[in-house]
Amino acid sequence: MTTVDVDPGAAAARATDAILRDTLDATERGVVVDSPPGAGKSTLVVRAALELADAGRPLMVVAQTNAQVDDLVLRLAEKNPELPVGRLHSSDAEAYDKALDELPQVRTSAKAADLAGLPVVLSTAAKWAHVKVDEPWRHAIVDEAYQMRSDSLLAVAGLFERALFVGDPGQLDPFAIVGSEQWAGLSYDPSASAVTTLLAHNPGLPQHRLPVSWRLPASAAPLVSDAFYPYTPFRSGTGPGDRRLAFAVPSDGSGPDRVIDEAAATGWGLLELPARHTPRTDPEAVRAVAAVVRRLLDRGGAAVSERSPDPAPLTAARIAVGTAHRDQAAAVRSALADLGVFEVTVDTANRLQGREYDVTVVLHPLSGRPDATAFHLETGRLCVLASRHRHACIVVCREGVSDLLDDYPSTEPVQLGTLVKFPDGWEANHAVLAHLAEHRVRWRP
Repeated sequence: MTTVDVDPGAAAARATDAILRDTLDATERGVVVDSPPGAGKSTLVVRAALELADAGRPLMVVAQTNAQVDDLVLRLAEKNPELPVGRLHSSDAEAYDKALDELPQVRTSAKAADLAGLPVVLSTAAKWAHVKVDEPWRHAIVDEAYQMRSDSLLAVAGLFERALFVGDPGQLDPFAIVGSEQWAGLSYDPSASAVTTLLAHNPGLPQHRLPVSWRLPASAAPLVSDAFYPYTPFRSGTGPGDRRLAFAVPSDGSGPDRVIDEAAATGWGLLELPARHTPRTDPEAVRAVAAVVRRLLDRGGAAVSERSPDPAPLTAARIAVGTAHRDQAAAVRSALADLGVFEVTVDTANRLQGREYDVTVVLHPLSGRPDATAFHLETGRLCVLASRHRHACIVVCREGVSDLLDDYPSTEPVQLGTLVKFPDGWEANHAVLAHLAEHRVRWRP
C-alpha cells in the first residue's frame, strides 16, 4: 500500500476533486455523492457552490430545513465575504436566522424575483416548490438529498438544468405521514428518497462517495462503516492516538463512573441495567442517563484532538443525549434539571441528524421493550445515534435486547423491485450490540 493510499487527507482530496470535475464539466444532468457521517458534506456543498459561482454559472441550492439553509448561507459568507448571496424564505415571522441581516452581501426575500440575477440563491425544498421561473438555473445543489422525498424533487426539478445531489445514505429515511405500501417497488414511489428515484430512472449518472469521516474517531469508524455502510466503506480521518479523553476527578466506583472510564479508554461504553419490561419512559433508565451526564460534567473532563494541542474542557455544550422518542427526551431533560443540568442537548435521532458532539449518551431504542417494531429497528435511527460523537459514545440499555432480537427476527415482506437496504435494522442492531458487549458495565442502581 502506498503512502498516498494511507493518508486520509489525500484520499478525501482525490474524491473531492473528482466530484468537482464532474459537477463543473460532465454532461450528465446529475452527480450523486454519498457521504458518511462527518465526512465534510457541508464543506463540499459550499466549495462546489463557490466554484460554480466563480465560473459564472447561476446556482440554486436546495436544503431540507431552514436551519440547514441558514447554516450554508453563513458558511458561504465566511468563505467568500464578497459573494452576493440570496436567501429565499417563507412569509413566516421567524423564517430565517436574523444573523443573516448583519451580512451586507446577503439579500433576503420571500419573493424569488427580488433575488434574480444573484450568483447563488438558497432555500428549502418546500419554498422552491412554489417558485416559477422563465429560464431555469444552469445548476442546482441538493443538500441532504437522501432526506428529500422524490415527490419533493419532482416539484423543483423544472427549476434547474443540472444538479449535484449530496447526502448520507445511512441516515433516517424521508418522513411520510401516509402509508406507502401501494407504491413499494415502483420507480415513481413518491415516498422514496430523491436519490433512490433519481438513480432508478438514471442509472448512468456519475456516483461518488466521500471516503473519510472527520468526525468519528478511529474507535468508531470501523463499527459504523461495517454495520451501516458495508457497500460504501469509509475510514476515520484520525488514528488511534490522535484523540484522548481524560478526567481530573477519579472514579467513585459507581456504574456511571465505570462506564465513563471505559468509554474514555476505548471510545465505547454500555451501561447495562437488569432485564425488565418497562414503560417507554423507563424511569430507572432515564435516571441512569442523567447520572452519566452529571458525572461527565462533575469529573472535569478534557478532550485532546487534532484540532488543538491544548486540552479542551468537556462542557455541557459538547455533550448530547439521544433517544428514539420525544417523550423519552422530555423525561431525560426533566431528570437532568433535577440534577442541575440545563445546557446539554437532549433530542431524538431525527433532530440530532447532522450534528456532532465530543461525547454522546444514548438511550437504546430497544431498551426494556417487549417487542421489536419496525420503527425501533430502523437502521438509520441507530446509525444516527451511534455516529454523533468525536470521542466517545455511552449507551444505556437494559439487558436482554439480543434475546429480544432473536425473538423478533425481521419479518418485513419482500417487495419486488425495491432496493434492498443491507444490512437491515435487525442485522445492524446485532452488530452494534456485539461490539458494545465488549465494553459492558453491569449496574444495579
